[in-house]
Amino acid sequence: MLREITLQAWDALRRNPTRSILTMLGIVWGIVAVALLIAYGDGFRLILTRAFEAFGKSAVICWPGQTSEQVGGERAGKPVKFERADVDAIKAEATLVKYVCMETVRTLAVSYQDRVVNGTVRGVCPEYGEIRNETAAHGRWISAEDYQERRRVVFLGNKVKNQLFSGRPAEGETVQINGARFTVIGTMENKLQLSSYFTGDDQSIFIPYTAASEIWNTRYAAVMVMMPVAAQFEEQAKLQLRAAVAKRQGFSPTDKRSMQMFGRQEFRPVIDGITIGLKVLLLFIGILTLGIGGVGVMNIMLVSVNERVREIGLRKALGARRSHIRTQFLFEALAITLAGGVIGIGLAYLIAMSVGTLPLLGSLFDDDSGRGDIRLRIDAGTILVSTAVLFVTGLLSGLLPAMRAAELDPTEALRYE
Repeated sequence: MLREITLQAWDALRRNPTRSILTMLGIVWGIVAVALLIAYGDGFRLILTRAFEAFGKSAVICWPGQTSEQVGGERAGKPVKFERADVDAIKAEATLVKYVCMETVRTLAVSYQDRVVNGTVRGVCPEYGEIRNETAAHGRWISAEDYQERRRVVFLGNKVKNQLFSGRPAEGETVQINGARFTVIGTMENKLQLSSYFTGDDQSIFIPYTAASEIWNTRYAAVMVMMPVAAQFEEQAKLQLRAAVAKRQGFSPTDKRSMQMFGRQEFRPVIDGITIGLKVLLLFIGILTLGIGGVGVMNIMLVSVNERVREIGLRKALGARRSHIRTQFLFEALAITLAGGVIGIGLAYLIAMSVGTLPLLGSLFDDDSGRGDIRLRIDAGTILVSTAVLFVTGLLSGLLPAMRAAELDPTEALRYE
């Protein structure tokens, strides 16, 4: 029965090929819009996520605060200060913390020959590079030996490097930081980073924490930087870290004001809010465009019903049921929409390949590598969503004409002129 209904629907479409093709074009344009807008939304989300994760996929920044609860006779309002002993306590007690280190920061003059830049100098540990995703374009990052031996070595952010060396190789050169001589061991690649603290990494100068202690007082760190053993354990790692510091410094481990922590759990809702909202908006626009094509299919199917009233009446008189008539017209509507959808998805794929990339963050970060550009990709997820939207459009477009055809009275239909 299904095969017979399908063949009847195909025969009906072949009677008016021009009309069927023109109707199909509306569906083609609609599904192209849906597929490309979904692809754009996916590409936007990918670039935005990468830009936030450049900060560090699992990095947590811990800011010292002051206590708000009285514990063991200690008054509230006691300032919390990060010291080396706190790091030792965290490493010993916080099992879900993979790396933790102190960071000390000063804004100082950095000079090379006759060029001077006022930059943010950060004293950090070797693990900081992995925590904060500091990747060397040339040279290397600070090593454990640099840290232990208090070597005066420096790793330059991309913008600082360009300001001091104007594109020339910097590795092995000597710069002066607050009058002290440091050897450049590496320079950062251009970092597309949408979140930062103190200043952007491209505008920063990184030296070993132990070397910083020879330039300024580093007893108390500005912040602590932490990385959990896995992203899903971030909240538990925060609790363990606060508990370890609280135990050593004598305040309540539940006192959230004692330490402010910023990590993935804080900026993830921002990414989701922006990207999901944009994807819903783009999908809504695409569905509206496809809906226009669906209205065209509905109109043509209504015209087809009017043209075939006597045929419908004759089939009913010969014993055809309402469900057979309804199914045939639904199949005709679905045949038009699905055929248009196949062509539309193929066309969207070709357009995506020809367009390549669309600029987004490249101009903001002076980056011409294409890492910050949106790449239109028609993947399996895009095809699946497009197919689902297309199928619903076909059903809705054919439902009213199918119901109208099924409800025709055979006696009146046979008298229709």
